[in-house]
Amino acid sequence: MESKALLLVALGVCLQSLTASRGGLAAADKITGGSDFTNIESKFALRTPEDTAEDTCHLIPGVTESVANCHFNHSSKTFVVIHGWTVTGMYESWVPKLVAALYKREPDSNVIVVDWLWRAQQHYPVSAGYTKLVGKDVATFINWMEEEFNYPVDNVHLLGYSLGAHAAGVAGSLTNKKVNRITGLDPAGPNFEYAEAPSRLSPDDADFVDVLHTFTRGSPGRSIGIQKPVGHVDIYPNGGTFQPGCNIGEAIRVIAEKGLGDVDQLVKCSHERSIHLFIDSLLNEENPSKAYRCNSKEAFEKGLCLSCRKNRCNNLGYEINKVRAKRSSKMYLKTRSQMPYKVFHYQVKVHFAGPESDTQTNQAFEISLYGTVAESENIPFTLPEVSTNKTYSFLIYTEVDIGELLMLKLKWKSDSYFSWSDWWSSPGFAIEKIRVKAGETQKKVIFCSREKVSRLQKGKSSVVFVKCHDKSLNKRSGW
Repeated sequence: MESKALLLVALGVCLQSLTASRGGLAAADKITGGSDFTNIESKFALRTPEDTAEDTCHLIPGVTESVANCHFNHSSKTFVVIHGWTVTGMYESWVPKLVAALYKREPDSNVIVVDWLWRAQQHYPVSAGYTKLVGKDVATFINWMEEEFNYPVDNVHLLGYSLGAHAAGVAGSLTNKKVNRITGLDPAGPNFEYAEAPSRLSPDDADFVDVLHTFTRGSPGRSIGIQKPVGHVDIYPNGGTFQPGCNIGEAIRVIAEKGLGDVDQLVKCSHERSIHLFIDSLLNEENPSKAYRCNSKEAFEKGLCLSCRKNRCNNLGYEINKVRAKRSSKMYLKTRSQMPYKVFHYQVKVHFAGPESDTQTNQAFEISLYGTVAESENIPFTLPEVSTNKTYSFLIYTEVDIGELLMLKLKWKSDSYFSWSDWWSSPGFAIEKIRVKAGETQKKVIFCSREKVSRLQKGKSSVVFVKCHDKSLNKRSGW
């Protein structure tokens, strides 16, 4: 119910009336070429490391002295930040944070913020239509810099958030030469999910396009963030639907108390998480978050995709490896609820044995991992089904680096409700070994029972398994 309420509230305000989009899109289709700068409405502010929050100096297409006046660095790379839809008509708080992080990582670079605030504060469908004109403005600016100053477009990295991601895509499609990279930060979904490639972000818009999808909850075309892959590498943190620490119920209560004026706060948390994940990648360069290629988030949740062979894993954010496959790579990872977002992923495989056939559904367990550096205890997980003489694979993750794995404990939790059958006899399974694969290190470890075979019983104490040597560890078929 909460997710339905979220979509009703957010989309009711964001979309207003989809029919209103006709006028905005029709106006945006009137894009012409040439070097006429009079129609450019977007502004290009070159911010500084000393003042990341204010637009104090503008680069003006057609006015060559503006570039020197703003102390543009012709020998360094340039980041172009494009904001999204805004309720207030003002920059959101993430803008100076991203600018500061870019300068911290690349001190000699140019960080340009594109101001299209007036167009971005219209009814959502109208602003969505304006992304074509904003993209045209940005492309005209980049082409001018390349033609007038011979500035290499290979040094240009566009970063677009929400509607700004599609404006970046349009810009990339209109530049005379392809820009080096476009990063789409949760590109907007409504009006774009089913749009043709020229109207939205697509892999053809730059030499490399990477995308973070952080708020894709809802049906296609109705989710705040676009659901389909639109880059060379599309990363879906926590499945992409919703982000940890973003409490929908609390947000809806705020809307109920303070009115729809705070609807941007409702959609902001998960949607904006894409930006903060990228900022995290700039500030914590020593420990990039790893994402893993997978056919579905369901397979990822089973721990089946923690391979780094043949570019199957990649770094999230700034230090991503620029892998260009024929079709987009959908990648997944888990994160913490706050910065630093990095976690450590593990696939766990358990074979449940027993003399009598038994099947249990929706069973809650806890696993504790102990390593050379730290431990992570009582990690909860649920298995939809547990049957005798079957092997199950599942994903767990820790928020701390525990080092080399040495020991683990497994506990089968009792039901939250009283069960007469459990009171008379506690169900149980025999477990001989547990196999664990660490995603971040790609190491595989086998843990053995101290008693050769341990009996795991529901509602009883934890069972201990210790790292052991096994000949099958080195065999591909043995894991």
